[in-house]
Amino acid sequence: MTRKIKGHGGIGLAVDTAGNPADRSVVLLHGGGQTRHAWGDALHLLADQGYYVISADLRGHGDSDWAPDGGYTLDHFAADIRILCEHCQQPPVLIGASLGGLAALAAQGTAAEPLARGLALVDIVPQVNPEGVGQILAFMQAHPQGFASLEEAADSVAQYLPHRGPRRNVQGLQKNLRLQEDGRYYWHWDPKFIGSDDLHSSIDRLEQTTAAINVPVLLIRGSDSNVVDQAGMDHLRERIPHARFREIPGAGHMVAGDSNNAFTYAVLEFLSELES
Repeated sequence: MTRKIKGHGGIGLAVDTAGNPADRSVVLLHGGGQTRHAWGDALHLLADQGYYVISADLRGHGDSDWAPDGGYTLDHFAADIRILCEHCQQPPVLIGASLGGLAALAAQGTAAEPLARGLALVDIVPQVNPEGVGQILAFMQAHPQGFASLEEAADSVAQYLPHRGPRRNVQGLQKNLRLQEDGRYYWHWDPKFIGSDDLHSSIDRLEQTTAAINVPVLLIRGSDSNVVDQAGMDHLRERIPHARFREIPGAGHMVAGDSNNAFTYAVLEFLSELES
């Protein structure tokens, strides 16, 4: 079921839900520039395993509202996450990729009361490889004029992610693009988000909050990641000594899209360990 709920400051957040609300809860938080559809089949696979799952479009992304004041700091995203957690009957497990993972760390680390019962960080750590992040930002900023067709957008993605090969069904890209009145397709996120200096400064403040996290933490890293390197993993161990690590062979930064089955299995294993 898809609906909108009011996030921080009244921003409408588009969410998909699956499963019984009385069951153990999981909240899926996608990466910057992505939408709730980035998780592939994870929403329904987790629900089939007995979990109540909320998959949200972050503010400024997908079908969620854009922040009129350009409010895209980690504090804004974290405040939205705290509201999402209020829609769960029990503390959820937060599963966050990239930006979603950083926001989950901020939400948990600054919560006045227990927020989540576990965190799964999908190819993200507080101290990232700047070269890899630069490559992502370059891709996101490469086509401000949009695309003339879905095929043109698919070609751009194929150049950025050559390991995936050519896309067989370009229609699926419509979930990540919006068709404007000029007849061109644009990525489904607010351009103000990518230019937010406040976002980068708020990420720096994670140093002050990660040490306060005392719930189970799992880092799921793509073996071919250009964002999470050894230095970043060592830093996470220093800040959260009880964090655990799982590597997905053959996956890059977008782990769920590169290897959805292996990613979902790693998540289910983590969730099962939390129940034991």
